[in-house]
Order: sequence, then C-alpha cells, then structure tokens
Amino acid sequence: MRYKILLLDLDNTILDFSAGEASAYARALTEQGVSPTAELLTRYHAINCGWWRKLERGEADRDTIRVERHRQLFTEMGLALDPAAFEAAYHRNLGQEYALLPGAMEMLDYLRQRGYRLFLASNGLAETQYARLAGAGIGARFEALFISELTGFNKPDPAYFAWCFARIPGFDRAKTLMIGDSLSSDIAGGIRAGIDTLWLNRSGQAAPPELRPSYEIRSLTEIRQIL
Repeated sequence: MRYKILLLDLDNTILDFSAGEASAYARALTEQGVSPTAELLTRYHAINCGWWRKLERGEADRDTIRVERHRQLFTEMGLALDPAAFEAAYHRNLGQEYALLPGAMEMLDYLRQRGYRLFLASNGLAETQYARLAGAGIGARFEALFISELTGFNKPDPAYFAWCFARIPGFDRAKTLMIGDSLSSDIAGGIRAGIDTLWLNRSGQAAPPELRPSYEIRSLTEIRQIL
C-alpha cells in the first residue's frame, strides 16, 4: 500500500455543496419575502466563489466574507436586506444541507475497510461543517477533523497543512494523499505542502501545468482504481 494517510476535502468532494448552497440560499430568500430566482442564485454562487478565492489568497477573512458576499449581491440586485441578519438565516439553513455525492458513503467505507487512515481537511465554517457531518452521519469515519476556521490557517496555505501534519500520529509525508475537487485549494495546497494529490474533476476541466495532480478521477467510484 503506497499511501496510508488520506486527507479528504468535504464540500463537493463528499457532500454536494453546490446543491446545498442553492437550497439554503433559496430558503433564506423566501424567508425574507424575496423570490429565489435562478438569476439570484447563480449570481450569489459566483460572488461567493470569488470571496472564498480571496480567503485562499489571504485577501479576506471569514468574518468579512460571511457578510460582504451578501452585501455585494443585495447591492447589485437592489435588494433592501440586512446582510448580517441574512447571513444568520443562510448559515442556519446551510447546516441542514448534507446530501452526499453519489458514491461518497461507499467510498468512505471502502477506504476504511482497506485500512486507510481518513482525516477531514475542510476550509468551511466550523459550526456549519460539524452540523453537516452529523446530519450525514459520517463524522465518525474520520480519525480527526481539520476545519480551517479552528486552525488559524486556510488551504492552500502550507501552514494549514503543517498544522494538520503535526496532529497526525505517525505522519509520513510520502504516504499521505490529499483528495479534493478544488484545484486552487486542495490540489494547490497539497502540492505546496509536498504531498501527492488526487483531483476529483467531475466537470472534465483542464488543469494548468503548475497544478498537475498526481491522480485524476471523474467520479468517486474510480477511486478504487487508485487506492
């Protein structure tokens, strides 16, 4: 067995974050008396991704992101909503969204049965991630949960990975693999941390030369071909 330690991303790697985000945002808008149109949901998704990229680059912190992503949308769309109050409603709803991606539970069980040590490596908000892990019933499948909000660092910062590595008993860099869907967070972070990477590339996009993963799969079922 080449690898022993697996770091797994959560959102859009194990849980279907994209669907959960849209559902939680739509419910929050409805609660505020606003029709959750496709235009609003699509624009929020783009804005939110942009703010999280800023977090990855160290250009914004979580407290700023949690409010300003909504403020930006509301300003663009002319909505007279309080972004801070809206965040509370959205955050509450998002914690109730924990649908698994196809094959995710089977993948986790397969990896555990094969003797791999599983560690969660997530950039999400701690309260939300804990709620979603509990709802999906998968938290206990991990030896430890490394949620960036509680570490003081974010993927892809090498300091985040160093923090995680220091808390893995018997850590061996050569036997560690980062698994995730994000090139900018999971793959870039793993490369910068000096570990191999496996990219869940469900959309079939091309990776730039500087972000070539060690392995690439299109669906979770394909992981059995590698591990």
